[in-house]
Amino acid sequence: MPRLLAFALFCAALPFLAGCDLALRSTLVFGERRPADELFEWQGRIAAGQHVEIKGVSGTITAAPATGGLVEVTADRRGARNDPNEVRIAVVEHPAGVTVCAVYPREGNQCLPGEEGRLSARRNDVDVEFAVGVPAGVDFVARHVNGNIGASGLTGDVEAHTVNGNIEVTAGGHARAVTVNGSIRAAIGENDWDGEGFFETVNGSVTLTLPEAADTDVSVRTANGSIRSDLPIADTDERRQRFEGRLGDGGGTLRIRTVNGSVRLRSAG
Repeated sequence: MPRLLAFALFCAALPFLAGCDLALRSTLVFGERRPADELFEWQGRIAAGQHVEIKGVSGTITAAPATGGLVEVTADRRGARNDPNEVRIAVVEHPAGVTVCAVYPREGNQCLPGEEGRLSARRNDVDVEFAVGVPAGVDFVARHVNGNIGASGLTGDVEAHTVNGNIEVTAGGHARAVTVNGSIRAAIGENDWDGEGFFETVNGSVTLTLPEAADTDVSVRTANGSIRSDLPIADTDERRQRFEGRLGDGGGTLRIRTVNGSVRLRSAG
């Protein structure tokens, strides 16, 4: 008898057992997800201005400041039906930095930097949870398919792409976040920020926090949603689903796009 069915029958026979109902629901929803034999770990040094890029398919990608001068990457692979050991974590060092990929056992999959290569996990239920330590001065790029992306406390440029998932980022430099089914929460810039920011989703809201002293041109569009701003934006062109203006002296470029969702611009104080 399969272990999951046996466990369900056991709980049905002994409903008074403390925690049995919670454990059963968790097991039925998530299955018996077993980890790979080893946690993947990698450390390496890349120069300031270069980037660390993570490419995933299913799971989550999170990044935070590194404790030292090395890039630190861990990948926790877990699967229920499929063997997590069959998902290979590939590291590709190149002139622009380093790219780390979750490579599933499917013909044609290849880990390459940027938009090159191919990564597919068709009918494979293994999730990979990436955790990345990013040194000061190093940029961060995340490319994902099914899962959330989080990047907090980073001082360099941040670029995040996912298809089905939310994105939450903080960046000291340029920032770009794109999702299809998910919301975006972002905080960018120092007080004199005049960089580039682009945030786009189809089904989801966008909440952006930036300093009032930032110098940037602002352009916001939504098809089905509201637009609210707490910032002292001048020369505004406000329409029902469109908002344009200038914060400070302008110079930077800030664009926000959504189809089904609202936009909120908040002041960092």
